[in-house]
Amino acid sequence: MPTDRTSRLTALVTGASTGIGLALAECFAAGGYDLILTARSLAPLTALCDRLTKAYAVTATPIALDLAALGGSERLVAEVARLGLSVDVLVNNAGFGQAGEFAGSAAEIQLGMIDLNVRALVELTHQVWPAMLASGRGGILNVSSTSAFQPGPGMAIYFASKAFVLSFSEALWSEAQGTGVHVSCLCPGPTASEFRKRAGTDKTKLSLNPVMSAAEVAQIAFDGFRANQRVVIPGARNRIMASLIPFVPRSTVLTMVRTMMGPVRDRA
Repeated sequence: MPTDRTSRLTALVTGASTGIGLALAECFAAGGYDLILTARSLAPLTALCDRLTKAYAVTATPIALDLAALGGSERLVAEVARLGLSVDVLVNNAGFGQAGEFAGSAAEIQLGMIDLNVRALVELTHQVWPAMLASGRGGILNVSSTSAFQPGPGMAIYFASKAFVLSFSEALWSEAQGTGVHVSCLCPGPTASEFRKRAGTDKTKLSLNPVMSAAEVAQIAFDGFRANQRVVIPGARNRIMASLIPFVPRSTVLTMVRTMMGPVRDRA
């Protein structure tokens, strides 16, 4: 059962309509948090809010908008304020990737990846961070990836954006020490979600690796956040791989990743 203190907290989850974001919303609802859920499409958000409200007796508010659009973060914060709500916990889950070589890629997609994965995350965090520090509770859960631990030829901008998220999160964790505010960075490996198909990684050798369910990843992330765990890497295999990266020559790491991001050949 949640404590009275936890039951008064509200978590804002971005990218909440599918995958890890949806599963994280479920975890926070089960933990007694009220919710503000955002994504681009209103219908799935509304359905999710209705379900979580009935299942966990929490308040869940949907806000549909595109965080990747310039000014998206400001519009979200303004709408939260207009509704008379506040954000105690920010779950920065919204993001996307696209597999493929940088040469020949569409500039608007690469820049859009930076806008959503980095800029929107920083903007939202910047707007809610001072109030969290002043209140001495709540915190930030940023969703990165095991891709954060190495460069990613074949998905260069995505890997780089997630490295930024990891570095930024660890710095905030240090700055928040002694304040009562938690900061955790979730770094999942391959996860069963819509992300893989949208990113095109389902057609690469990366898809041959074992996958975890979004629900399993989210529960580990939620538990890690509650414990103020700086970096949360679900799965023993993923933790081992991440720990070994610093000890492997960089040229070897680059070759390994480029091979992994190559297409799966027809084995028929």
